[in-house]
Amino acid sequence: MNCFRSLLIATLMLGAAALPAAAESVYNRGNSADPESLDPHKTSTIYEAHILRDLYEGLVMPNATAGLIPGAAESWTVSPDGKVYTFKLRADGKWSNGDPVTADDFVYSFRRLEDPATGAEYASMLYVIQNAEEVNTGKAKPEQLGVRAIDPATLEVTLKAPTPYFLEMLTHQSTYPVNRKSMDALGADWIKPGKMVSNGPFTLAEFVPNDHIKLVKNPTFHAAGEVKLDAVNYVPTEDRSTAIKRFEAGELDSNDDLPTEQLADLKKKFGDQVKVGPYLGTYYYAIKTDKAPWNDPKLRRAVSLLIDRDFLAEKVWQNSMIPAYSMVPPGIEGYTPSEADYAKTSQFDREDEAKKILSDLGYGPGKPLKLEIRYNTSENHKNTAVAIQEQLKPFGIEVSLINTDTKTHYGLLEQKGDYDYARAGWIADYKDPETFLGISRKASGNNYSNFSNESFEKLMGEAAAAGGDAKVRMAKLAEAEKVLIDQLGNMPLLYYSYHSIVSPKLQGWQANVMDIHPSRFISK
Repeated sequence: MNCFRSLLIATLMLGAAALPAAAESVYNRGNSADPESLDPHKTSTIYEAHILRDLYEGLVMPNATAGLIPGAAESWTVSPDGKVYTFKLRADGKWSNGDPVTADDFVYSFRRLEDPATGAEYASMLYVIQNAEEVNTGKAKPEQLGVRAIDPATLEVTLKAPTPYFLEMLTHQSTYPVNRKSMDALGADWIKPGKMVSNGPFTLAEFVPNDHIKLVKNPTFHAAGEVKLDAVNYVPTEDRSTAIKRFEAGELDSNDDLPTEQLADLKKKFGDQVKVGPYLGTYYYAIKTDKAPWNDPKLRRAVSLLIDRDFLAEKVWQNSMIPAYSMVPPGIEGYTPSEADYAKTSQFDREDEAKKILSDLGYGPGKPLKLEIRYNTSENHKNTAVAIQEQLKPFGIEVSLINTDTKTHYGLLEQKGDYDYARAGWIADYKDPETFLGISRKASGNNYSNFSNESFEKLMGEAAAAGGDAKVRMAKLAEAEKVLIDQLGNMPLLYYSYHSIVSPKLQGWQANVMDIHPSRFISK
């Protein structure tokens, strides 16, 4: 080898060594709270949904604008009567351990969701499937569930009646598959970082409670080549003001909530990085309807009448929310929500009626009504509860406030614990009124109020039986909502708007009414 050639090679090698390695693309994503669980069948909150949407892939999935796209299933057909769905799984669908995703994986997972031993809060959502309710209530065996594998790549699901929102419902995390092989081998450890086997665009690498959850890109994901991020760090941000400081310091690339009392200043400071828009959700107070004295719907009505929702929306939430008088928010095509009969009356008239109810029930200076309101950590929830406390005080209602972290708060509600009123919110799982009304059915694990009403149950059943007759179905749902609102099974306060803050470094974050932003479509 001559000297010139040796020198040339050495120079090239030195130059290559001096080149920096490609920087890792990491999305630091503020998420309002830590998850209670990362088991898809045991979760219920949007905080968990954001993460599980990155870890798993259901039969169908939402895209960047919350529209439906094929997921683990590449295609599907529906029988002429609208009751039998046949899904063809994609040939390149794999678990993160390299095993193929099969129809049997979904059969196992759907059965597990309905197994009463699982204790899934969302089991009742899938009651639209043949024999699902019977399996979940112990009246039928899991093998009788209307889900079967025709072959490894073909899954058949049989419904009790045509269900217009069924496909969209399958984007919900409770319908995602879990890996039985991994669960059988690891027991309770299957859900731990480095051990969880999932089939989505990312895998679970780290989980440090109250600090961060790290997901890393899954190389076995069928569309891995389209995923631009190397990692996503989910950072719990119950303190919204601190989250804003971390965003300003560059420690967070986005956060899914804002301290709304600062909204005007934040808009002025951050401009179009502040994102506010319509969001299909209802902010409400759950009421312990099976506990005296709150088992009296007249008393529940009196409290509701005294709450000035316009003040909450305008002053507490800085017009980022809308006063609510129905559980179903506006914006669902073909449906008109059933509002409370006092929605259009003045606050003065409402107060006069409330004072009469309280007097008739024996409450007054000698017998004050005592009310406990529980809320999960957030300046916004605290400010709302304090405002309601002040609104009720002049009418002899003594309100005490209890604050706990989000995990503790929802844990109490899910376990049907003891409380009076408790802050809750419901975000649409699919764009249909049923998602807002179904949570108040007796069988629902999300029926925090323990509301039970025969007329409501009957109308909800009739709506489900109407199937493909959209006009009849929507009319029955509206009748059911009227019962729920008249009885104050839950107390709607506000309709949500999303209010997030997003760095211009992020590409692919697209506003939508479901406020869904899968990390697989985002780059930095």
